[in-house]
Amino acid sequence: MTTPLIDPFQRAISYLRVSVTDRCDFRCVYCMSENMTFLPKKELLTLEELDRMCTTFVHLGVEKLRITGGEPLVRKGIMTFFDAMTRHLDSGALKELTLTTNGSQLERFAADLYAAGVRRVNISLDTLDEKKFADITRWGRLPQVMRGIDAAQKAGLRVKINTVALKGFNEDELFTLVDWCASRDMDLTFIEVMPMGDIGNENRLDQYWKLSDLRQRLAERFILRDLAERTGGPARYVELTETRQKIGFITPLTHNFCESCNRVRLTCTGELYMCLGQEDMADLRAPLRNNPGDDAPLQDAIRAAIALKPKGHDFDYSRQVVDGKMSRHMSHTGG
Repeated sequence: MTTPLIDPFQRAISYLRVSVTDRCDFRCVYCMSENMTFLPKKELLTLEELDRMCTTFVHLGVEKLRITGGEPLVRKGIMTFFDAMTRHLDSGALKELTLTTNGSQLERFAADLYAAGVRRVNISLDTLDEKKFADITRWGRLPQVMRGIDAAQKAGLRVKINTVALKGFNEDELFTLVDWCASRDMDLTFIEVMPMGDIGNENRLDQYWKLSDLRQRLAERFILRDLAERTGGPARYVELTETRQKIGFITPLTHNFCESCNRVRLTCTGELYMCLGQEDMADLRAPLRNNPGDDAPLQDAIRAAIALKPKGHDFDYSRQVVDGKMSRHMSHTGG
């Protein structure tokens, strides 16, 4: 158990993203179809099984846990799981426990999350326009998310806003978003839309706003200084000299960020995806459930899966078709 998880390309795996539910109270147009069929609850790992699974990964050297969904905070009893993970923070084995959320439930849970040891949250927010927000999330309401952001900051959580760059949708809000985040001392990361799942009538190419173009627009107003900083994720960061603000770029389409990938993704059903942009996965639910008193088979299954981690993904929009498209929705793998 003391041997670290090393993949075939000598990358140490120290970061696990865990989807605790495929359900969400939004239906964002780039993430899922409006009429989703969600998994039967019996297929989901119980909160106790999620604890055991994550604990095994921590024992194998994972130092950062990011909890995702769907929307993780709609999972019934989810604070029981966060409270259980606190022991790994207290022991020092786990360096960070954090989550990605749409912000809808933060007004309820922000203080409890801080008490459990969470210090940072990523909040997905693509527009500051209330009508556009309702349109893109289908079911979401912007004032509810804004109250969640207020509650998170009041509780002491550091907030980072994640914005999916969408051509023809939020191009005109680039500087509005930057200025708003600066006014609230929040970092901001832009993400290229990824080809994940069937989203109905929406067209990926129509949505795709290349971040090199977005960065060029930022440079018309600000001096951008590249930062060497890495947070264990795929973002590359710049500092806006005039505001000392940190802006991130996640560019799976225009720049393959795989060379330093240190993470894997666990779904709410116990599937381990070694790469977001590949279909290969390993079933960890079976060795977990078939050996209730023995974690050795689960450890072996994890090590075998890491040995199959690919060098990188195959996302590609360059030929005017969506190559490397994944059949599963982002909410299945975890955002």
